Amino acid sequence: MDKRELYAYTGNPAQRYGVRRVTLQEGRPAGVNVIEAWTEGGLQADILPDTGLDLGVLRYHGVNMSFISKNGYDSPAAFIPYEDNFNNTFPGGMMYTCGLRSVGKAGRDGGEWHPLHGRFHGLQASEVCAEVRGGVLTISGILRETALFGHSLELRRVITIPVEGSTVVITDTLENLTAKPEEFMLLYHFNFGYPLLSEHAKLILPEGTNATPRDTAAAAGLASARIFTRPADNAEEQVFFYEAPETWVKLVNPALGIAAALRWSGDSLPVLTQWKSMLSGDYVLGLEPTNCYVMGRAAERENGTLKTIGGFETVRTRLELSFERDAPC
Repeated sequence: MDKRELYAYTGNPAQRYGVRRVTLQEGRPAGVNVIEAWTEGGLQADILPDTGLDLGVLRYHGVNMSFISKNGYDSPAAFIPYEDNFNNTFPGGMMYTCGLRSVGKAGRDGGEWHPLHGRFHGLQASEVCAEVRGGVLTISGILRETALFGHSLELRRVITIPVEGSTVVITDTLENLTAKPEEFMLLYHFNFGYPLLSEHAKLILPEGTNATPRDTAAAAGLASARIFTRPADNAEEQVFFYEAPETWVKLVNPALGIAAALRWSGDSLPVLTQWKSMLSGDYVLGLEPTNCYVMGRAAERENGTLKTIGGFETVRTRLELSFERDAPC
């Protein structure tokens, strides 16, 4: 619609799309800031500036797409990067960014402690902007991970959502603000949950994709990695690594008539990790574009897969998450 037509049908564009800031008032997430975004294309999403400017609950035409853990939203003060408290604070959410200097298990590297999946989710965004302009919802901000006498990494995030669509684009620019090269790890933890994820869902990957199981538990389930079951009380989590000729993956649920598609920049994120948990109460599919193999800094360096960003260099990543109804299966 042009402006004249829009305001002929509606006195306020919030009937069709918009962004607004709210502050949660009760329980563990009391005081947490949320940017709510909604579109005419049926997308509703929470963006969380207090925890990495990541994506929280996401619904498409009123149907939940995201996995929310038992923990739910939490105050960033609950994230203590020097303790093994990941299981007590991990909220799930549609996208949980891991990094910037560590991904995978917690441990020491060169005498420095690195928490499980890094410190990124404990970072609060600055220079946050949320606006609607030119038919696009835009939410942006800056995250900085730094240390006295040490690293200074700045990530500029821009999230764009067309007002008439159901696509979220995340564009990140990571810059090393020191003259010293810095080892970095980066993983985008997209978490899909019920009812999009169910025994009716199936995972579609490009032809020619190679799969590698992380461990013996994953090796036992390699043949059924793309197949999902009903929740089971004693199901064991499994992790697989994919290398594909194209950088896209789809999760399709014919029973709902809904498909989710994820695309990403393969030059900066060459590996797709799949996290599969069919466990009752922790029923989730993680699809995770990454630049590493989720082994932790020391193991990644030993494997020859730990990336480095040079002094004052930048690395750009782009991810596109889209949803459609009545999708071909």
